[in-house]
Amino acid sequence: MSNSKPVTLCINGRNEEINVPAHRTLLEALRDLGHVEVKRGCEKGDCGACAVLVDGVALDSCLTLAWMCEGSEITTVSGLGNAQDPHPLQTAFIDLGAAQCGYCSPGMIVAAKGFLEEVTDPTDDDIRMALSGNLCRCTGYAKILDAVKHAALLMREEGGKS
Repeated sequence: MSNSKPVTLCINGRNEEINVPAHRTLLEALRDLGHVEVKRGCEKGDCGACAVLVDGVALDSCLTLAWMCEGSEITTVSGLGNAQDPHPLQTAFIDLGAAQCGYCSPGMIVAAKGFLEEVTDPTDDDIRMALSGNLCRCTGYAKILDAVKHAALLMREEGGKS
Protein backbone atom coordinates (compact mmCIF):
# COMPACT_ATOMS: atom_id res chain seq x y z
CA MET A 1 0.00 0.00 0.00
CA SER A 2 1.60 3.22 -1.19
CA ASN A 3 1.09 6.54 0.52
CA SER A 4 2.27 8.44 -2.57
CA LYS A 5 -0.05 10.94 -4.18
CA PRO A 6 0.14 12.44 -7.66
CA VAL A 7 1.27 16.05 -7.61
CA THR A 8 1.44 18.38 -10.60
CA LEU A 9 4.29 20.86 -10.42
CA CYS A 10 4.65 23.78 -12.83
CA ILE A 11 8.40 23.88 -13.41
CA ASN A 12 9.88 26.49 -15.74
CA GLY A 13 6.47 26.99 -17.32
CA ARG A 14 5.73 23.28 -17.91
CA ASN A 15 3.42 21.08 -15.86
CA GLU A 16 5.08 17.88 -14.70
CA GLU A 17 3.36 15.16 -12.70
CA ILE A 18 5.06 13.01 -10.10
CA ASN A 19 3.88 10.65 -7.36
CA VAL A 20 5.31 11.74 -4.04
CA PRO A 21 4.88 10.67 -0.44
CA ALA A 22 4.01 13.49 1.96
CA HIS A 23 7.60 13.71 3.24
CA ARG A 24 9.28 14.07 -0.20
CA THR A 25 11.10 17.38 -0.55
CA LEU A 26 10.85 19.59 -3.58
CA LEU A 27 14.58 19.00 -4.13
CA GLU A 28 14.04 15.24 -4.33
CA ALA A 29 11.03 15.63 -6.63
CA LEU A 30 12.87 18.02 -8.95
CA ARG A 31 15.88 15.72 -9.18
CA ASP A 32 13.60 12.71 -9.77
CA LEU A 33 12.03 14.66 -12.65
CA GLY A 34 15.48 15.23 -14.16
CA HIS A 35 16.09 18.80 -13.03
CA VAL A 36 19.73 18.19 -12.14
CA GLU A 37 20.49 21.91 -12.36
CA VAL A 38 19.07 22.07 -8.83
CA LYS A 39 22.03 21.01 -6.75
CA ARG A 40 21.92 18.73 -3.74
CA GLY A 41 24.15 20.38 -1.15
CA CYS A 42 23.76 20.16 2.61
CA GLU A 43 20.10 19.05 2.55
CA LYS A 44 19.43 21.05 5.72
CA GLY A 45 19.01 24.62 4.46
CA ASP A 46 22.50 25.90 5.20
CA CYS A 47 24.11 26.24 1.76
CA GLY A 48 21.49 27.49 -0.73
CA ALA A 49 22.74 25.23 -3.55
CA CYS A 50 19.20 23.89 -4.00
CA ALA A 51 17.50 27.30 -4.20
CA VAL A 52 14.61 27.69 -6.63
CA LEU A 53 12.00 30.38 -7.08
CA VAL A 54 8.51 29.45 -5.92
CA ASP A 55 6.10 32.12 -7.06
CA GLY A 56 9.06 34.47 -7.39
CA VAL A 57 10.46 33.88 -3.91
CA ALA A 58 13.78 32.08 -3.46
CA LEU A 59 13.38 28.99 -1.28
CA ASP A 60 15.68 26.15 -0.35
CA SER A 61 14.05 23.20 -2.09
CA CYS A 62 15.58 20.82 0.47
CA LEU A 63 13.38 22.38 3.16
CA THR A 64 10.20 22.61 1.08
CA LEU A 65 7.79 19.72 0.70
CA ALA A 66 6.92 18.95 -2.92
CA TRP A 67 3.16 18.73 -2.37
CA MET A 68 3.15 22.24 -0.91
CA CYS A 69 4.21 23.63 -4.30
CA GLU A 70 1.28 22.28 -6.28
CA GLY A 71 -0.35 25.27 -7.98
CA SER A 72 2.80 27.39 -7.66
CA GLU A 73 5.21 28.49 -10.36
CA ILE A 74 8.61 26.89 -9.75
CA THR A 75 11.61 28.36 -11.54
CA THR A 76 15.05 26.77 -11.64
CA VAL A 77 18.13 28.41 -13.12
CA SER A 78 17.28 26.67 -16.41
CA GLY A 79 13.98 28.55 -16.49
CA LEU A 80 15.72 31.93 -16.44
CA GLY A 81 17.48 31.64 -19.76
CA ASN A 82 19.53 29.44 -22.05
CA ALA A 83 22.71 29.62 -24.12
CA GLN A 84 20.93 31.44 -26.95
CA ASP A 85 19.04 33.87 -24.69
CA PRO A 86 20.67 34.02 -21.26
CA HIS A 87 19.27 36.01 -18.37
CA PRO A 88 21.43 39.05 -17.44
CA LEU A 89 22.43 37.27 -14.22
CA GLN A 90 23.69 34.26 -16.18
CA THR A 91 25.60 36.57 -18.52
CA ALA A 92 27.10 38.56 -15.65
CA PHE A 93 28.18 35.42 -13.76
CA ILE A 94 29.98 34.16 -16.86
CA ASP A 95 31.47 37.48 -18.00
CA LEU A 96 32.74 38.47 -14.55
CA GLY A 97 34.04 35.04 -13.51
CA ALA A 98 31.58 34.59 -10.65
CA ALA A 99 31.10 30.90 -11.46
CA GLN A 100 34.17 28.96 -10.46
CA CYS A 101 33.33 25.27 -9.95
CA GLY A 102 29.70 26.14 -10.68
CA TYR A 103 28.14 24.09 -7.90
CA CYS A 104 26.68 27.04 -6.00
CA SER A 105 25.95 29.09 -9.12
CA PRO A 106 22.42 27.85 -9.89
CA GLY A 107 21.20 28.55 -6.35
CA MET A 108 23.12 31.81 -6.16
CA ILE A 109 21.69 33.05 -9.48
CA VAL A 110 18.15 32.06 -8.53
CA ALA A 111 18.43 33.77 -5.13
CA ALA A 112 19.83 36.89 -6.81
CA LYS A 113 16.95 36.85 -9.31
CA GLY A 114 14.34 36.80 -6.57
CA PHE A 115 16.16 39.60 -4.76
CA LEU A 116 16.59 41.80 -7.85
CA GLU A 117 12.87 41.60 -8.56
CA GLU A 118 12.38 43.45 -5.26
CA VAL A 119 15.47 45.68 -5.12
CA THR A 120 16.45 46.98 -8.54
CA ASP A 121 19.37 49.23 -7.49
CA PRO A 122 21.00 47.36 -4.59
CA THR A 123 23.93 48.39 -2.46
CA ASP A 124 26.76 45.98 -1.72
CA ASP A 125 25.32 45.40 1.74
CA ASP A 126 21.87 44.68 0.24
CA ILE A 127 23.39 42.01 -1.99
CA ARG A 128 25.44 40.49 0.82
CA MET A 129 22.33 40.22 2.99
CA ALA A 130 20.19 38.81 0.16
CA LEU A 131 22.75 36.11 -0.63
CA SER A 132 23.74 35.35 2.95
CA GLY A 133 21.96 32.00 2.75
CA ASN A 134 24.07 30.89 -0.22
CA LEU A 135 27.54 29.53 0.38
CA CYS A 136 30.41 29.44 -2.09
CA ARG A 137 33.72 27.71 -1.48
CA CYS A 138 35.55 28.97 -4.58
CA THR A 139 35.10 32.66 -5.33
CA GLY A 140 35.47 34.54 -2.07
CA TYR A 141 32.19 36.30 -3.01
CA ALA A 142 33.79 39.42 -4.54
CA LYS A 143 33.12 38.29 -8.11
CA ILE A 144 29.60 37.18 -7.18
CA LEU A 145 28.90 40.60 -5.68
CA ASP A 146 30.24 42.28 -8.82
CA ALA A 147 28.16 40.01 -11.05
CA VAL A 148 24.93 40.73 -9.18
CA LYS A 149 25.60 44.50 -9.30
CA HIS A 150 26.34 44.28 -13.02
CA ALA A 151 23.22 42.19 -13.65
CA ALA A 152 21.12 44.71 -11.73
CA LEU A 153 22.44 47.43 -14.05
CA LEU A 154 21.74 45.29 -17.14
CA MET A 155 18.23 44.51 -15.91
CA ARG A 156 17.50 48.19 -15.28
CA GLU A 157 18.78 49.06 -18.77
CA GLU A 158 16.66 46.29 -20.33
CA GLY A 159 13.59 47.31 -18.36
CA GLY A 160 13.76 44.49 -15.80
CA LYS A 161 14.05 41.37 -17.97
CA SER A 162 12.43 38.55 -16.05
